[in-house]
Amino acid sequence: MWSAAVEMYRRYSFIAVGPRTGENWLPDVGAIMRREVADPRGWRGKDPEVGEPELLEDPAFPFRVPPVDEEGAAEWRSGLFEVPRRSVVRLLVMLATNAMNVPRQQGFAERRAGMERHAAAILSRFPEGSTFFTNTTHGGENPDFYEYVSTSWPLSQYVWDFGLLAVSSDEVGLIWSFDAS
Repeated sequence: MWSAAVEMYRRYSFIAVGPRTGENWLPDVGAIMRREVADPRGWRGKDPEVGEPELLEDPAFPFRVPPVDEEGAAEWRSGLFEVPRRSVVRLLVMLATNAMNVPRQQGFAERRAGMERHAAAILSRFPEGSTFFTNTTHGGENPDFYEYVSTSWPLSQYVWDFGLLAVSSDEVGLIWSFDAS
């Protein structure tokens, strides 16, 4: 199911999971962004930058890696907002849509059930007790990602990016979509 779910992301998206090595998971996020770790289960991810020259210059391209110093890490993390588990399926579906805008997707009603199954497959990798973060305050405590999202705090070199950071006791996952225009 994981492999089929990853195929749902046809836009400029990055999907990777790495091991969680300690209580502070920010270094693990950086390792994933720099492509230094492999998926602990050997499952396939998605990386639109594979083979691109930008990676020779910056192995984390297009991400802005969390700083290692306490103050810098706190500032980087200030652009992340916890998302309740009940909102994650809709967030994952939204990340797979054009312009990350569910209301404007033609044919969404016909594709919705399949997209939600794929999103649930991705979510199932992160058991109860996992925490989820995104880079928008959209919807406050009860976000509905099938509504238009108009703001984000980019974690990349682009003006607009949006994603899900999932943290379990054993793994850290990034499902991130970019607008590189």
